[in-house]
Amino acid sequence: MNVSPYLANAGEYLISLLFLLYILAVMLRFLLQLVRADFYNPVSQFLITVTNPVLRYLRRWIPGYKGIDWPSILLLIVLQGIELCLLALLKTGGIPAVSGLLVLIITHLLKMMIWIYLIVIIFQALTSWINPGAYNPVTVLMYQLTDPLFRRLRRLVPPAGGLDWSPFVALIALNLLLMILIAPLQDFGNILAGYPIRIL
Repeated sequence: MNVSPYLANAGEYLISLLFLLYILAVMLRFLLQLVRADFYNPVSQFLITVTNPVLRYLRRWIPGYKGIDWPSILLLIVLQGIELCLLALLKTGGIPAVSGLLVLIITHLLKMMIWIYLIVIIFQALTSWINPGAYNPVTVLMYQLTDPLFRRLRRLVPPAGGLDWSPFVALIALNLLLMILIAPLQDFGNILAGYPIRIL
């Protein structure tokens, strides 16, 4: 495909950005449903409004099961696969091997989930220092999203010296996952795909 490198770069950026925003919305909705976050929170309502048109259709055919929103998972997989195929077409004129594509789909979705938690934990720590106790719909959802993780970590590392070490432990663990799980998986997926696919 003879495309100017400048146009190709612009196309890659726009495709990555648009898919990133929608995949992020679906991922956040899935995670918030998983932790039973406040359905009536304004942020939750926004995510529901944005994602409902597609998910409502999928739910006719695929029900949720045991508290897991399988339509959201399917939508995430499909969206991530379409994004990777479009980027590959733009860059090479072909699509990656199916085995590599599947590995890359899983890898990128796990990577996004980890980064969501990293950013939320850091932002949560900053807001607790700058403006502790202030009500905000976003901070409420951040607490509801991270609390199940922190509660599990507190069983392993109890608070000591008046300090809750669970956010610090979570940041270390999540960064280690990026290094020892996500990075090798991404390299393996790129090898199976036949060439590297870079996304935002």
